[in-house]
Amino acid sequence: MSSGESTFSGFTMIDMTVYLFLTNISMFLTSTDSTYAIAEEIKDGSIIMRMIKPVNVDLSILFFELGNKVIITSCVFLPVMFGIEIYKYVTLGYVAFKIIPFLLFIFSISISYLLAFYINLLFGYLAFFLMNLWGFSILKESIIKFFSGAIIPLAFFPDIVRTIFEQLPFASLTYTPVMIYMEKYTGSDLLLALGKQLLWLAAFYGICKMVWKWAEKRLAVQGG
Repeated sequence: MSSGESTFSGFTMIDMTVYLFLTNISMFLTSTDSTYAIAEEIKDGSIIMRMIKPVNVDLSILFFELGNKVIITSCVFLPVMFGIEIYKYVTLGYVAFKIIPFLLFIFSISISYLLAFYINLLFGYLAFFLMNLWGFSILKESIIKFFSGAIIPLAFFPDIVRTIFEQLPFASLTYTPVMIYMEKYTGSDLLLALGKQLLWLAAFYGICKMVWKWAEKRLAVQGG
């Protein structure tokens, strides 16, 4: 900005304002209690009740969460998005809303939520080894916020650093859906970003399944 140019790393002042609102609503949409839910059950032993029932543990937690999130999302997400579009109309002087980027954002943020769910679920499995996850949870949240672009847009980092950060799973949580909505990703970049999201989701889903199978065997042996 000090150079007199109206943009910095492809972001105008209007873009930055929109980015801040979008990152906050994205973090809200992708927030999940899967770490707490599974960790508490592991610590108090009630996890055994899930294990003896013919149910999928991760899906049972996921769908319980989704019931609450649908209601909260409808009350918060839509008003905030409407407010963002009003701001863009007032500052730009024309209606900037486009249905395709919006639908792609919905698709991307849905993947982000599932990815966040399985990342946090995997973290919750640490309760099998640790008595208290509170300190580690604070560290995890700080790492995710920084590397997901929630604090500083990844585009502001030097190219080599940005390239590395964009390959990490954290970028798929917040940065990717926001950039899609703002039309910063188009064409092959858009397909690549969505592909990375799906790849990381598949990876963490698979890791969670493997860890859970190991945990089942471990608990069965200890339980006799």
